[in-house]
Amino acid sequence: MDGMMINTKRSTQEILQEEMLRERAAVLARAGERLSQAMEKLHTLERDIEAAMTAEQAGEVLNEAGRSGASKTESVQAGGTEDRRGFLQRLNAKIHAYNLQRDQVRIRFYYLIVTREAMGMIHHQRLEEMYRIPPKKRLLPEKGKFPKRGEAQEGSST
Repeated sequence: MDGMMINTKRSTQEILQEEMLRERAAVLARAGERLSQAMEKLHTLERDIEAAMTAEQAGEVLNEAGRSGASKTESVQAGGTEDRRGFLQRLNAKIHAYNLQRDQVRIRFYYLIVTREAMGMIHHQRLEEMYRIPPKKRLLPEKGKFPKRGEAQEGSST
């Protein structure tokens, strides 16, 4: 063993190859993190919409700050049509924001797929299972019957 010496020095090519692998991993991690952040924002918007719908169906009218206000009976006596219209406008604004964020999620998902493919990864089924993108939500009509929870909320998946 005296005559055998292990070469611990790495060649320039090995060092560059290692740096390239680290950079590829970092790029992939950033793309995944951006997608995760976009998905979390989408889920937050979805929870806000669900909370507003639940409050409406429970008979509460939400004010601008999203806090419970008067009951439906009280709001009808005090010009409830305007309260309801305002509520629906605010809810539709949240739905619109949700749909815009959903589009951002789709873009981030696409970027992650492109990044993976550029690195030679061609199987994406697990990603599609992990990052299921929900369908768009339809805006609610400002007149007519308020839909029941889950009813007429989901739109097309485009």
